[in-house]
Amino acid sequence: MNAFLIKNGQIVNEGQVVFADILIEDGRIAKIASNIDPTSQIRVIDAAGCWVLPGMIDDQVHFREPGLTHKGDIESESRAAIAGGITSFIEQPNTVPNAVTQELLEDKYQIASQKSFANYSFMMGGTNDNLEEVLKTNPRNVAGIKLFLGSSTGNMLVDREEVLEKIFSSTKMLIAVHAEDEATIQQNLAHYKEQFGDDIAVECHPLIRSAEACYLSSSKAIALAKKTGARLHVFHVSTAVETALFRNDIPLSEKKITAEVCVHHLWFSDEDYATKGNLIKWNPAVKSGADRAALWEALLDGRIDVIATDHAPHTLEEKAKPYSQAPSGGPLVQHALVALVEASKNGKISLEKIVEKTAHNPAILFQIEERGFIREGYHADLVLINPKSSWTVSTDNILYKCGWSPFEGQTFSSKVTHTFVNGELVYENGLINEKKSGQRLLFQR
Repeated sequence: MNAFLIKNGQIVNEGQVVFADILIEDGRIAKIASNIDPTSQIRVIDAAGCWVLPGMIDDQVHFREPGLTHKGDIESESRAAIAGGITSFIEQPNTVPNAVTQELLEDKYQIASQKSFANYSFMMGGTNDNLEEVLKTNPRNVAGIKLFLGSSTGNMLVDREEVLEKIFSSTKMLIAVHAEDEATIQQNLAHYKEQFGDDIAVECHPLIRSAEACYLSSSKAIALAKKTGARLHVFHVSTAVETALFRNDIPLSEKKITAEVCVHHLWFSDEDYATKGNLIKWNPAVKSGADRAALWEALLDGRIDVIATDHAPHTLEEKAKPYSQAPSGGPLVQHALVALVEASKNGKISLEKIVEKTAHNPAILFQIEERGFIREGYHADLVLINPKSSWTVSTDNILYKCGWSPFEGQTFSSKVTHTFVNGELVYENGLINEKKSGQRLLFQR
């Protein structure tokens, strides 16, 4: 392993911003002090004027491998992730084939061990009929169980209540859910098809995948978690009404029901469909400005615990189809962190709170071993950000395999300059170190 000394940076960590140096040796943070003198064997990174953050842990991505690699793959999307300051990711099971057996799940780990630039974990997928496989999941080296309570790829819609209750009551692992009520969605879709035929406008998306559909599903999942004592994590909360379902009166480490919000639900609103169209078609849908404001409020007061991306690339050709045929999802890992920093500069959130929600809290929530904080002895997963280096997102600097971004044309006033993964400098001023340094995440369970 290489040795590095990061000098003169402002470390943003555990609620504080302090000037200090960081010594990296053997993949870990060996020392943090106000001044560390370098030796000839150590490469010095001058971080003057930069912020030094623990790398973002993105708890929800779709990197499309295996089976959908024309959209993205583990190598291409983890490359974009490290350029965006994301050093660890948790990937979802709706690939092809769906990761719903232990063998198929392990296949994804084997691919990542050869191809991932960032640290990785993969969720085990639940279905209506694979409980036996779900219960074989190892809590030490798998992030959790993922259930789709709204329509998804393949056979992953879990819509039988007796199955849900069995899964919730049988496993002590974290259960993460995509919560949208399928019956409500189909009823809304039928209404708009009757009105517009196949010529439904994308502006109808948040009316079809409505706030009611989200609330019905998430509230039902939460009620079931309370009944069974399950450990529940609700992915991509998108509505104001849902935020009332979550608590902020106890520490995160004591919560059995937690919530995530995604960058696109914090950035965009339904007003943006007019210019962005299908490029911001996600499930759950981007909703109203009032919903967005409520999500920010819940994030800041502790009802929402983590920020993620739900990175889910599709090709431009797929996105250019009519609304009813265009897939939902978009690429975000390269631009999520700088978008949050931009929000900080605009007074919406502090840097310390960004670090809490993107690094500290995912580590606490998933019980990730020795990551998510800048602490001596921890893995050296670090990001340097220059707050005074503006740049504009364009096709020339987009690293996603799909080649586009919903942020295209957006000028950000800060830039990720360096990313360390397990003590390796994997990204430096636009250049990728082709050595793939990602490791399998382990969990203290």
